[in-house]
Amino acid sequence: MSTPIELFTDGACSGNPGPGGWAAILRSGPHESELSGGKTLTTNNRMEMTAVIEGLRAIKQPSHVSIHTDSKYVMDGARSWIIGWKKRGWKTADKKPVKNEDLWRALDAEQARHLSVKWTWVAGHSGHSENERADQLARDAIPRR
Repeated sequence: MSTPIELFTDGACSGNPGPGGWAAILRSGPHESELSGGKTLTTNNRMEMTAVIEGLRAIKQPSHVSIHTDSKYVMDGARSWIIGWKKRGWKTADKKPVKNEDLWRALDAEQARHLSVKWTWVAGHSGHSENERADQLARDAIPRR
């Protein structure tokens, strides 16, 4: 059985839209790694999603993954909204195109690669050490003009 992997993610934006950054911290037993990146023009939601996608993508073998995020948008979308969107051909309940469809499709594909994905919401800026670290890494990754 594979060792469970913990994934802590965060996204940040300076202006919304504006330049943004994302970060992911992966932990498997005693091993830990940090990933981050940024875009010159993006939104906070896109950075939150990118953090999860890139974190899952970095896990090479199908694994049991526990994702910790302060984004209810990403967690709720990945756990429930996406099911209806896919049934409706990537349309919302009121038949409008799903915002960030490209990233939702990527997130769906990355989740499907893994043996299991468990989502945990953590309150942002509440002293949760890994969330605070991911927040700092995401803010540090924001491209400066």
